[in-house]
Amino acid sequence: MTAIKMELQGNGFTLRNWQLTDAPALQKHADNVNIALCLLDRFPSPYTLANAGFFINLKINENPATNFPIVIDGEVCGVVGIDNFGEDEPLIGYWLSEQYWGKGIVTGAVILFTDYALKILGISQLNAHVSGRNMASMRVLQKAGYIKAEVLKDNLFLRGELLDKHVYTHIAQKQLQNKRYKA
Repeated sequence: MTAIKMELQGNGFTLRNWQLTDAPALQKHADNVNIALCLLDRFPSPYTLANAGFFINLKINENPATNFPIVIDGEVCGVVGIDNFGEDEPLIGYWLSEQYWGKGIVTGAVILFTDYALKILGISQLNAHVSGRNMASMRVLQKAGYIKAEVLKDNLFLRGELLDKHVYTHIAQKQLQNKRYKA
């Protein structure tokens, strides 16, 4: 089955479906130790062209699409998507090329993708797990309307280091209203 073509326009970036031709740009921007240090160990470092091709092939025909490249000036410079779609705890994950850090792009991508996940995919709650050393990602989530739910001490093992896991959550407004009025 072919995925439905999606394109979501943000301020200075686009979220769209994956294309096989995205592999070189994905590899170029993902092959950065500073990005790998913020992500789960399953994220390869170094990040090769073969890693990029494998990832794109996993995502290219998803229907519905649960993962998008962040495209800036026609080039893939990051990723935003969901792990565990269809399970009890869907998790948003994202990264952006270091050259674009601090410009509000990833915050915009998280806001746009969260809206897509809640409205189009019908997810009622979206969570994020952030390592204690990734303060920038915590700020992104807060700006995107996520609320810190808890901090799990020494709960995340990343790149040989045991870190605190900060758990953020975003609940659809409809769900919040339902929770507010339940006795």
